[in-house]
Amino acid sequence: MGMRMAIRVFLPLLLLLASAEHSFSLYEDQVGLMDWHQQYIGKVKHAVFHTQKTGRKRVVVSTEENVIASLDLRHGEIFWRHVLGTNDAVDGIDIALGKYVITLSSEGSLLRAWNLPDGKMVWESFLQGSKPSKSLLSVLINLKVDKDNVILVFSKGCLHALSSIDGEVLWEKDFSAESIEVQQIIQPSGSDIIYAVGFVGSSQFDAYEINAKNGELLKHKSAAFPDGFYGEVLLVSSDMLVSLDATRSSLVTINFQNEEINFGKTYISDLVEESSRNAVILPSKLSGIFAVKVNTFSAFIRVTTEGKLEVVDKINNAAAVSDALSFSEGQKAFAIVEHADGKILLTVKLNHDWNGDLLKESIVMDHQRGLVHMVFINTYIRTDRSHGFRALIVMEDHSLLLLQQGAIVWSREESLASIVDVTTSELPVQKKGVSVAKVEQNLFEWLKGHILKLKGTLMLASPEDIAAIQGMRLKSSEKSKMTRDHNGFRKLLIVLTRAGKLYALHTGDGRVVWSLLLSSLHKSGSCEHPTGLSVYQWQVPHHHAMDENPSILVVGRCGPNWDAPGVLSFVDTYTGKELDSLGLTHSVMQVIPLPFTDSAEQHLHLIIDADHHAHLYPRTSEAIGIFQNEFSNVYWYSVDTDNGIIRGHDLKSNCFGVADEYCFDSRDLWSIVFPSESEKIIETVTRKLNEVVHTQAKVIADQDVMYKYISKNLLFVATVAPKASGEFRTATPEESWLVVYLIDTVTGRILHRMTHHGSQGPVRAVFSENWVVYHYFNLRAHRYEMSVIEIYDQSRAENKDVLKLVFGKHNLTSPISLYSRPEVIAKSQSYFFTHSVKTITVTSTAKGITSKQLLIGTIGDQVLALDKRYLDPRRSVNPTQAEKEEGVIPLTDSLPIIPQSYVTHALKVEGLRGIVTVPAKLESTTLAFAYGVDLFFTRMAPSRTYDSLTEDFSYALLLITIVALIAAIFVTWVLSERKELQEKWR
Repeated sequence: MGMRMAIRVFLPLLLLLASAEHSFSLYEDQVGLMDWHQQYIGKVKHAVFHTQKTGRKRVVVSTEENVIASLDLRHGEIFWRHVLGTNDAVDGIDIALGKYVITLSSEGSLLRAWNLPDGKMVWESFLQGSKPSKSLLSVLINLKVDKDNVILVFSKGCLHALSSIDGEVLWEKDFSAESIEVQQIIQPSGSDIIYAVGFVGSSQFDAYEINAKNGELLKHKSAAFPDGFYGEVLLVSSDMLVSLDATRSSLVTINFQNEEINFGKTYISDLVEESSRNAVILPSKLSGIFAVKVNTFSAFIRVTTEGKLEVVDKINNAAAVSDALSFSEGQKAFAIVEHADGKILLTVKLNHDWNGDLLKESIVMDHQRGLVHMVFINTYIRTDRSHGFRALIVMEDHSLLLLQQGAIVWSREESLASIVDVTTSELPVQKKGVSVAKVEQNLFEWLKGHILKLKGTLMLASPEDIAAIQGMRLKSSEKSKMTRDHNGFRKLLIVLTRAGKLYALHTGDGRVVWSLLLSSLHKSGSCEHPTGLSVYQWQVPHHHAMDENPSILVVGRCGPNWDAPGVLSFVDTYTGKELDSLGLTHSVMQVIPLPFTDSAEQHLHLIIDADHHAHLYPRTSEAIGIFQNEFSNVYWYSVDTDNGIIRGHDLKSNCFGVADEYCFDSRDLWSIVFPSESEKIIETVTRKLNEVVHTQAKVIADQDVMYKYISKNLLFVATVAPKASGEFRTATPEESWLVVYLIDTVTGRILHRMTHHGSQGPVRAVFSENWVVYHYFNLRAHRYEMSVIEIYDQSRAENKDVLKLVFGKHNLTSPISLYSRPEVIAKSQSYFFTHSVKTITVTSTAKGITSKQLLIGTIGDQVLALDKRYLDPRRSVNPTQAEKEEGVIPLTDSLPIIPQSYVTHALKVEGLRGIVTVPAKLESTTLAFAYGVDLFFTRMAPSRTYDSLTEDFSYALLLITIVALIAAIFVTWVLSERKELQEKWR
């Protein structure tokens, strides 16, 4: 009985150990050696300071990445942060009762209160309304009801008053029937009355006077302005608003607190003596003064007591103006930031005294940060009891800086929270004769280090010792050197951000080696709104060509539309300098890297424009010569998701009627039309262009061989029923279906088609070698599923005889033509999966020998490594002995999730958007980079490090073992000789 119990306990333990064998896990003291993690928040759009006399000084911000965070004003570190959902954009933030951060988000639907010290959510209110509208948040500090600040929110056509303590709705006023677009909620100082003002149509102004304590409507006034309004209104004094007329050539003042609404009209040309029809009122909230941007300068205009407008100053290079800040004795100040000769000028002025500057500082600014986009100011008490000012500025490259006493106190590279594309670059080759070791350790340090390592090996190390060992490893590690290593672990990650800025990150420690704000994407007038950014390998010289540096190509569009002109930039990856830039006359719809290089090892690229013309780059005669030789072998496809059409194209001839030898006309070869009433394209995936496949043959049970159908022209397409293309639960299982296709993009043949009834998207998929794995939701089972399709070449099926292969009697070397109908067979299988998935990718290695792992970005913003063997369509409930020996895992309905398989350990990559894998030179190892609001990088060995020793391998212990063995051999030899001599004397 005891033996049976022991077996029952021992067998599950063996199974657990067997399943964990392929998992990716680290010891506690290894974290940070092979990976790094960086936290960001994104480009700041709102900021509120909280600098009470006691406690740590902080600023609360909200960002374009839907992040709410509390930052330390001393060092810029994150106290706490919350990353909201992708559809939960923050509309406004404020502080109530001195202890709650109030946030309005999700188009005015959600009002939340967060505890200021630790960021815990205190309460949440869901605000309902029937009409989409502008969202406004206002915390009425002057109006208190039983020590409770009233929060006013206008959203979805309704004005809500809520309690700061518990978020309870005190009263509501519905404006949805009034057809008014409320622009401002105004509370006169010391009054219980609030005003809701806005436009009805384009030329009528309405003002509602409301009792703030109970929501009672006291008065409604309305007036028409024949010239119409443009944009928004700005409160410039307690009873006056200002706006632009419809032509943007005049300023309109609106006095709304009298018995009747009065309008005043002033031509901008009368104020600044220059005509402009494109004036913009800057949104800064000042008192008695406002700023208007006209052409290249900003005019500051004061409202006199008679209601007249007068210009107090014109500043040519003003980049940003802050809101007014109240400080001692009711005084208000604001900041102006100007650009001048590589510096920024920060000026703080009093609202009522323009000529008296409270502060005037000049700060040297890196030109790679671009222009100042926003500025927020805060005051503090100096040691001499006077008022000092600090400024938080947001730059064009999304970076966040704190300025104080004429210096940059700290800065944060927040552009890295919005990466849009990633590529890699090799580091320079280490030149001979350069010393690797820069620090020589003395004998005492050397002994101390080895004693610590010995204690760690014997598990006698204290937590302090473990920290010291890890510090020594990091210090002695060569992972952060700026040269190539033998194993290919050290590289540069070239990341392109939404701000149009390039960064080179070192894979060793994640530091920024260089950064470049692409001037070609930010030249005023030529490319004001660069979008559609992507990055490609341009020149990758052989490592023996030491006189050439590798370079990359950055492609963008100068506008949000597909037909906007394109722009190209060429950047040196070693120095970070822009080598050249091209403003294109044509648009950029598609970029096709071609598998050809010229004598300078520049990669040829085809850029397809909106008119389906193909443009060749680089524009050289050599490139044309190379391209003409391969002209008939260039094919590509395009996907029109709106109309449900996939088309195949090739090249026809040079562009007709255009004197450009680098321009080519294309023609449609085939098209597949998906009927709009039954199918909608939601996902298309193809193989990586640079993927390496080690072998076409796959040996299966009983020494049988299957041949993978390897083609770079295969496209995976997923379509769903139109009713199932929305959110969950919008369609029943009977009216939902998911259809997947494998399509040859040269001929347009559908090689495989499969339908999943009762399923819907979103679909996340990855294509590698001859298989595709995709993730979707099964409405019938109420669970997520992952399916796999593997496709094999039957035309080579007879090549299974070893003798035929030895004597060359096979057809493996016969040419393959995509125009001959391929004999293929597909195998598929589906499994339940626990998690919702954001993205899927697959590990890649140098030779493609190492077994594959799927890297799955989960809804919890972590990266899970799943062995591809679990997604083998040949899995069965009772595998044969031969299949067991092959490594086929018995079939289960669900895919296992092993806690040790989380590549990110206990960390989260907040706002996870993508995962990139890069092969190292060492075949066993792949490099993985996950990005979102955070960044995470690690090294992985899917089949363990079978071709190298681990970094923590104890060479000292090996040496001691060898010495001990030699000593033991010598001693035993001496004893053996002595014994043999004694036996002979007998």
